[in-house]
Amino acid sequence: MGTLGIIAGGGELPLAIAESARAKGRDVFVMGIESMAERGDFAGYASEWAGIGQLGKTLDALKKAGCDRVTFAGRVSRPDFAALKLDFRGMGAVARVAAAALRGDDAILRAMLDIFEKEGFAVVGTAEAAPELIAQSGVYGRHKPNEQALNDIALARQVIERLGELDIGQATAVADGLVLAVEAAEGTDAMLKRIPELGANLRGTEKKRRGVLLKAPKPKQDRRVDLPVIGVRTVELAAEGGLAGIAVQAGAALLMRKEKIVETADRLGLFVMGFEATP
Repeated sequence: MGTLGIIAGGGELPLAIAESARAKGRDVFVMGIESMAERGDFAGYASEWAGIGQLGKTLDALKKAGCDRVTFAGRVSRPDFAALKLDFRGMGAVARVAAAALRGDDAILRAMLDIFEKEGFAVVGTAEAAPELIAQSGVYGRHKPNEQALNDIALARQVIERLGELDIGQATAVADGLVLAVEAAEGTDAMLKRIPELGANLRGTEKKRRGVLLKAPKPKQDRRVDLPVIGVRTVELAAEGGLAGIAVQAGAALLMRKEKIVETADRLGLFVMGFEATP
């Protein structure tokens, strides 16, 4: 089996995938995106770095490293296409990707996947590259959702489905049947930070927790890229907003440092669970 190429953006996910692949005895090559991935995270790995517009450099480095499969991991900010520093291959692709951007983030991702596949790479998702990070069905810690929380989860799932149809976001917070917040371009953390600003009559408190954070992929999303992620910080921010728990779609969301997530949720009094998708 050839080398796994990880096209790394920001956050913990690229390193977690690299560690998982190495633990399985697979060679890893990290292609870091300048100004997004942290160089220090990958000091122990073969790596190269390129700007987001340097497509030729990226493709050449992956091929030279012997990569037969690539996975996209981590946060990548939507670029200012007019200000990108492009190499020759980047110039050839930018018009296509910029046109896709007018149709939403999912269209951008599909355009990028198509470019890499046409270059002979198999594009794989985290479910294949690091399956132990994928959320499983069930309640993970000591705390369990009550009936109202289950009702809120049901409503939140409807909200995410509608948001996903419009390519808006992957997360929402619902309390007692009221939608407190939805995720758009700002990301989940920024969304959660808005909830404490709401009146205590609308949201829960540390002493009386109410409501759920729910994360699930968009209905038509290519699940090889951009799966919803939760980590320890997600739990902490949900707790600060008075929420009672977090629900993610089993098989279609990522848990970063699951043991620490469960430990933190148990300590703060939140449930964390994976729910099954509707057939």
